[in-house]
Amino acid sequence: MAWPGLCLALGLGSLYAWSGGRQALLLWHASGWVHHPWQLWTASLAHLSSAHLLINLAALLAMAVLGLFLQVGRSAVFACLLAWPTGTLALSLWPEITYYGGLSGLLMAMLAILAVFAAGRVATRGTGVVLLIVLAFKLLTEQAWTQPVAFDPRWGFNVVLAAHLSGAVAGALWAAAIGWLQLLRHQRSA
Repeated sequence: MAWPGLCLALGLGSLYAWSGGRQALLLWHASGWVHHPWQLWTASLAHLSSAHLLINLAALLAMAVLGLFLQVGRSAVFACLLAWPTGTLALSLWPEITYYGGLSGLLMAMLAILAVFAAGRVATRGTGVVLLIVLAFKLLTEQAWTQPVAFDPRWGFNVVLAAHLSGAVAGALWAAAIGWLQLLRHQRSA
């Protein structure tokens, strides 16, 4: 139950951040995160509108259900806890990004983690491959490497597409590293 617990904690943290009007303090700011390193984590909990929050909470619920279905455990949670600040920190690579908030980057990390762990097990390999294809299609469609930030009139604010890319890459790398370490440990004990 570690994965659903993580999803619940993220959802409650997002609701708490929204209820207190703390978004401005919690957002990741390119010019200030070094002095406020907690922003590497809190930015994911800060949302720019109620619709932004609700859509991300719905996606978080989907991640919880998917994690339950795939029966991921503490290793996936650990990968997520590592990918969370790593994905946000990677936003520093794009000078165009001045601030960031919302769960979308972390959600992409979570999807990548679920996909990698699922693809690594025989019983869920097909699901994992499909998830990787869906994630790759989304990232290729957005092309964050050419346009890291894009105004979306439906949201009414700039969407940081690079957060989707950095989150997905961080999630996939941490999940692969943890999976590889688990494989090594299993081979040594066998």
